[in-house]
Amino acid sequence: VNLIYTGYSVNAEQEYNNAQGWSREHVWAKSRGDFGNSFGIGTDVHNLKPSDISINSTRGNKDFDNGGTQNTEATGCYSTTTTWEPRDEVKGDVARIIFYMATRYMGDPGEPSLNVVDYINNSSDPLMGKLSTLLEWNEQDPVDAFERRRNQVIFNWQQNRNPFVDYPEF
Repeated sequence: VNLIYTGYSVNAEQEYNNAQGWSREHVWAKSRGDFGNSFGIGTDVHNLKPSDISINSTRGNKDFDNGGTQNTEATGCYSTTTTWEPRDEVKGDVARIIFYMATRYMGDPGEPSLNVVDYINNSSDPLMGKLSTLLEWNEQDPVDAFERRRNQVIFNWQQNRNPFVDYPEF
């Protein structure tokens, strides 16, 4: 399993491992829309990435933006009290996941309406920022073979695609 924020490859059997292993990272934080781990939005595989538990906790539900203090474990990541900057190699991946979530979940019955905004949101509202930064990241870190394969595997299982992987120009 390749961890999103460190890039480390770890044994899949180390999931949780007494809080020393890895867990599911909801890239669009589940508290930003109050969707939890329930069927549908809470289990949409396009939004789930493996992450080191302590780094996942540090990222929390912060918005995405550039800058901050370098993380001591995930040295390519930076954070402030309200923002998280992932390592360069996955910035575009993160942006395309956020764009997908906002496009896919638009307030159908039983689901929140997720929206990307161009500011830092410090509430539990179903908003995620920062749009201008995410657009930059989409350009700076283009879709790669791993992301294309992942999109196809998810399609085979979940029967839907992330159109921002297929058409990053969107």
